[in-house]
Parts: sequence; structure tokens; C-alpha cells
Amino acid sequence: MLVKVYGSAVFGVEATTITVEVNIDKGIGYHLVGLPDNAIRESSFRIAAALQNNSYKLPGKKITVNMAPADLRKEGSAYDMTLALGILAASSQIKAPKIEEYIIMGELSLDGSLQPIKGALPIAIKAKQEGFKGFILPKQNAKEGAIVSGLDVYGVENITEVIEFFDQGKKLEPTIVNTREEFYQNLKHPEFDFADVKGQESIKRCMEIAAAGGHNIILIGPPGSGKTMLAKRLPSILPPMTLHEALETTKIHSVVGKVRENVGLMAERPFRSPHHTISDVALVGGGAYPQPGEISLSHNGILFLDELPEFKRSVLEVMRQPLEDREVTISRAKFTVTYPSSFMLVASMNPSPGGYFNDPDAPVTSSPAEMQRYLSKISGPLLDRIDIHIEVTPVPFEKLSDERRGESSVKIRERVTKARENQTLRFKDIEHIHYNAQMGVRQIREFCKLDEASKQLLKTAMERLNLSARAYDRILKVSRTIADLENSEKINGEHISEAIQYRSLDRDGWLG
Repeated sequence: MLVKVYGSAVFGVEATTITVEVNIDKGIGYHLVGLPDNAIRESSFRIAAALQNNSYKLPGKKITVNMAPADLRKEGSAYDMTLALGILAASSQIKAPKIEEYIIMGELSLDGSLQPIKGALPIAIKAKQEGFKGFILPKQNAKEGAIVSGLDVYGVENITEVIEFFDQGKKLEPTIVNTREEFYQNLKHPEFDFADVKGQESIKRCMEIAAAGGHNIILIGPPGSGKTMLAKRLPSILPPMTLHEALETTKIHSVVGKVRENVGLMAERPFRSPHHTISDVALVGGGAYPQPGEISLSHNGILFLDELPEFKRSVLEVMRQPLEDREVTISRAKFTVTYPSSFMLVASMNPSPGGYFNDPDAPVTSSPAEMQRYLSKISGPLLDRIDIHIEVTPVPFEKLSDERRGESSVKIRERVTKARENQTLRFKDIEHIHYNAQMGVRQIREFCKLDEASKQLLKTAMERLNLSARAYDRILKVSRTIADLENSEKINGEHISEAIQYRSLDRDGWLG
């Protein structure tokens, strides 16, 4: 008897429906075809034990299982339940006339209980698009799948529940998630607050500008000056994600199984901080069967690279294209996948190998040659892609001992959100551009027009600092954001002057 059951495979951040055809005939043997990997090949042992422990059995006949399309590589253990139900239906141990109306996924334990799967959200989106009635999956992933409205999502704990649902008509309770309500409920304030930061007013201002325009930023300062502490507080002043951004972010994290159990939609912007020993593949994504890397897991959030010169140069260089295009494409012989990677790059570094620069009282000093060698680990083209460079100096004792709290992240975020709203309105007719850092050359020319005095000021700075054309564009983008924070329609000389200040690494004595 031939039975068709439906599962799903995830490639990139999109799902593809897999038809599992199970045929049982005279003879003996278990034949699994359709490019399954080792995890799927081993499924027969898990299925046999799970069925036996739940009063069913793997029939002693010739079982042929085809996973179509047959030329598409299938991987992972999430097809266990799909295969098990197909075998039970094909061997007439259960009656399941409506089994073709559902996508069924889940990894089986030997007692028949289910383990969570990866990619529940993209699978649910695809199931709805293709007109399936429902999606049956492990209970741990149910809220994630239930984000998709118009599709019945059933979270189950054991294969017995699914067997009784098809064979005996026993009801399963669908998981219902009010996506909007859950999203707005989860917009809680993070634990790190700028109110706890003593002093560093100029750096807070810099962070506010970076958050308002989505600009990449690098913090340069000696050990203990507060670079990491400030970076960790940056997500607290970013505007809340839109519902679309939250869905996009959850989708990427779902593919790699990073969504927390019993959590539907991710409401907080991601903050990723990889160690400096990370490989280029782990950062941008890839592998024999590509997975998203850290830059894609940072999509709509922040990628923080602490001690930037300690990262391998090859790792840093692979970021250049994603920083410009805001997506990364990974090509293999048989397929190509594209992952979104629109993130804010936040980096920190010491100004020299010893950590101190031009400080006669410093415990460790470095020669100009040592410092130049240290800074040359970061290429000019990469620094050009960072809009804001700012020096962080240690906080004096008087400010550290001050009992007064600084301005809270909530108040700063209100100004940032207002500036972002101005930008959203400005770019409403332009696809894929939502804030100032995403502007291309055409948008810069249109929205960053300068008067004669501002042009002359910028010209002088360009000549004295020997800035590149890309740095020129960065200054215009940052000055546009400063104007937006002041709710100013036009960019004036003050905005340009402040933006030029945030190019520390372009000055003499840094990179030559």
C-alpha cells in the first residue's frame, strides 16, 4: 500500500515542502531513498523503538520510502514522525484518510516523546502558502509556528497523540498566539541602562546619534575606560522592532534553533558578541550545508566586535561586502542561499598593543612603530565603512563617586525613535531603505544638500584629513542624523562640524 505524508526542508531562510512516499510490499528490507543524510538513515532504529514502546510495530515487510524531490539533499532528525506515521498508515495499522492535509515534523525519542526541531517558523509560513490545513510539531516549537495566522498549529508531546488524532479522531488543541499582543507585551526594558553610566556624556551623545541613524561605530580607548559597558547598553536606546522586523529576525533564529522554548516572536533586538577567535565561516555563515553566521543572527540588531584588531584580518575583510549590501550570498555547486544581514556594527579597540596612547603616566607604553603595526591590522576600506570613530577616555574619580543617576535609556530612546520616524517618512517611497545609514549615493545627494558655508567647511576637513570619497559620504549621513535629532529639515555647519569630530581614526597620529 502506498501512502503520502508531507514534511518540510529549510534552505537558507525559506522552506521547501517534502513529499514522503511510503510503499509496503512483499519481501523484507527497509529502503530509504531521496538523498537523506545519516541522521535520517538512522531514523529506522528510533522509529522501531518508539513504535514498539507505544504498542505498534515496524512491519516485517519490504518498506520503500522516497523523499521527493529526490535530487534535493535532506538533513536532520526532524523527519522521524513524518516517516513513522507514513509507515503506520501504509501498513494499515492506523487509518489516516486526512494525513495529506497536514505538514508533520518532529524528532522521536525511543519512548515516543518528541524533541524540538529547527526552522518551525519558515515551515509554518510555507505550509500556509501551499494551502495545508495544519502543522503538527513538537510542543516546544508550537508557539513559534503559531505566529503564522490562518494555519492550525498543533503542539504534541508524544507520537500517540498524533496517532489518536488521525486514527480515532481524537481532538488536538491548536496553539493560538495573538502575534501583535505578544509582541507589544514583550517590549520590556532591558537590564542595561545608560542611567548607570557615570560621566561619558560625549560618548552617550555619540551612541544616541549611532542609534538614531543605524550607523556603525568604533570605540577607541584604554582598558577600563568603559567601552564594553557602553556597547552593551546600546540596544536599550534602539527603537523597538517593527512587527515585520521581529518576524524576519525570528525566522533566522528559528533556522538555527536559537529561539527559546515556548517563545513565539522575538521582540528584543539581537545583540551578538562573538569571540575574537571566530572563523570567517562562523561569522558570515556557510559550511557544507550552509547555516546563517553571526552577521545574519545580528540582523535588525547589533554585532559587537570587542578588541577589533585581535580578530583575524581575513575574518574582518569578509564583512566588507555584507556591510555595504546588507545581505550575504553563499554559493555552493548545487545551490545558492542568501541571508539578510542588516546590522549595526559596534567595535571596540585599544589604541595600542599596551592599551595606552601618548600617556606618560601609563604602566605600559608602545612605540609609534608598534602602534602603527597594531592599527594596520584593520584595513582602511573596513574603517571607511564605519561611520563614527570616537575616543573613550577613563572616567575621573569625581564623576565615578557621583551619586546622581544619568539620563535614562527610556528618555534617550524617545528621541531616537522620533528621529527614526522622520527617516521612515523620508524614505517611505524607497524600497529597502528605512534609516540614514542605509542611504546610497543617490539618496545622499537628494537628502543631504549643503549650503555654501557647510560645503567649504567640509572641503577644508577633507583636504586636511585626507579623507576618502566614502568617508565624505559617511560624514554627510551622520550630519543628516544629527539634524534629524534636532528635528531640523536642513543640514547646517554645526551638524557638519559635529560629524567631522566623529572621524578620530582619520586624524594625524592615528593611521598616519
